[in-house]
Amino acid sequence: MSKTPSLASDLAVTLKIVQAEMKTLREKATKVRAALKAARFSAKEKKIADRFIKAKAAAEKKAARIAKLEAKLVAMKSPPTGAVAIKKNKKPSACTTVYQMAA
Repeated sequence: MSKTPSLASDLAVTLKIVQAEMKTLREKATKVRAALKAARFSAKEKKIADRFIKAKAAAEKKAARIAKLEAKLVAMKSPPTGAVAIKKNKKPSACTTVYQMAA
């Protein structure tokens, strides 16, 4: 009969140990879940920030392209410069004037 109280006390001690281990494991699991949640959140923020940076770069590139095309359009509309302008602005020679009067 002396063995039964010993067995019951051993089981009680073992139960206490197991309960303490379960409590520590639950605490660790809670910390791990919180860490995973924080990691997912930071990854999501980084992804959103990268997407914003990419969109901003694309917008800047598009604006630069539009500015370049507008400059090209202005250049096409402006009067000629250089040798072409010099030739157009020359006074007609005397012989050309005589030929024009004759015609």
